[in-house]
Amino acid sequence: MGWPDRPTYAQREAEYLAEEIATLDEVLTELEKNPSRELILDTTGSVIYTGNNLLRRLRRQMTIVYLVASTEEQQLLMERYLRDPKPVLWRGAFQPRTGETPRETVARCYPVLIAARRQSYEALAHCRVPVAELRDASSDPAAFLSEISARLERPK
Repeated sequence: MGWPDRPTYAQREAEYLAEEIATLDEVLTELEKNPSRELILDTTGSVIYTGNNLLRRLRRQMTIVYLVASTEEQQLLMERYLRDPKPVLWRGAFQPRTGETPRETVARCYPVLIAARRQSYEALAHCRVPVAELRDASSDPAAFLSEISARLERPK
């Protein structure tokens, strides 16, 4: 996709989102045809930009687990992103200031983008699980899935 200040970024961002929408629609359509099929779908962070219709379908057909990062884990993710940027849909959140380098803009705007996304993830999810619990569960995935099921059965 490139750095968000590049002239081709907006076009590539739009193309990426169109592909993500088409892929998610394809997966959900397949699940609608075969509702007994079991599937774990690890979405991208930009899934929240796929539109309300797809998000409602996703939530209706799947159990959505939001992996909650602690403040320290969020800082680590930010540092990793600044060291080795991965494709990100900025959706207008990249707002350079006069005299600011693109890297400075990213360092300032990325936490704002992630905070805004966090609200959307929380609203979409059926349950939240701290990242540390996922790390602890890596040795026993069945126990982790049981814990998620138990969280879903508890009254809110």
